[in-house]
This record gives sequence, structure tokens and C-alpha cells, in this order.
Amino acid sequence: MMNTRLFLAVMLACVLSSAAARAADKGGANNVPQDQQQILLDTIRANKKAFVAVNLELSPDEAKNFWPLYDQYQKEISANGDRVLAIVEDYTSNFHDLSNEKAAQLMDGYLAAEAERVQVRRTYLPQFAKILPGRTVARFYQLENKMDAVVRYDLAGTIPVVDEKQVAPAK
Repeated sequence: MMNTRLFLAVMLACVLSSAAARAADKGGANNVPQDQQQILLDTIRANKKAFVAVNLELSPDEAKNFWPLYDQYQKEISANGDRVLAIVEDYTSNFHDLSNEKAAQLMDGYLAAEAERVQVRRTYLPQFAKILPGRTVARFYQLENKMDAVVRYDLAGTIPVVDEKQVAPAK
């Protein structure tokens, strides 16, 4: 069973990495057509659900109660992820002539989105705890963290860092 889990973890990382690489090869998320971008997101989300399913090993009763709540949770987390993606797209499209004001605005939006993400996870914790044992809930959140880390790592490779030596445009 451990080999199956490892295989799925590697497969998920490959899917996520290849999706980010395809976006980067085309010049970032802004140059990927909207329908292709949605297909990539849908593929990642479907693989994520399969990864969770294999790694949680829920009983039939647990699964009956878990999956509807998981789908609701993913809907909220995905909306938050879409918000972060929009901020990243805004940043990358304004990167070369990023003003101090725009940089501050983007950081404020990003930190607000991160706080919202944590709040969603905190809100769902007691709901998951009502239907699953504590260790299973902890495992679920660990899986979520691992998948987030893979996505964030790949995304970090495609986002240029602000060049502080470059003079910000005057407003």
C-alpha cells in the first residue's frame, strides 16, 4: 500500500509540475488561453481528489459523509486559489513597470487571500472532525499541505522576483 501511495504522490507532483511548466513555457499564466487554463485547473483538482481518496482509506460510512463535505470545502478553497491566481496574473502583467503603490496593493491582496485560505481551513476543521477520527483529519490536512507545497513550489518558479534596483515609474 505504501508503494501505491508513493506512486500517486509522484504522479500528482508530475501532473502539477507539468501543468506549471506548460504555463511557464508559454510565457506565464497570462498567455495560456482561458479554456486551456481551466482544463489544467480541472485536471489538477480531479487528481487531487483521487490522491486524497487513495491516501485516506475511508470506510464506506466515513466516505459517505466525507465526500460531500470535501466537495464543499474544495469549492471554497478553489475559489480562494483562483483569487490568488488572479493576483499572480496581475503581478506578472505589471512586473516590468510595477509601481510602489501597485506592489503594496498586490501584497495586501495576497495576504488577505492567504488569511482567507487559513480561515476556510479553520472553519472546516470541526466539521471534518465530526465525521472522521482525529488522526484521519490530521492526515487529510497533511495531504492538503503536501499538495499545496508542490503547487506553490512550481508556481514560485514561474513568478519573477521584484528587482528593487529598478526604478519604479513616477505617478
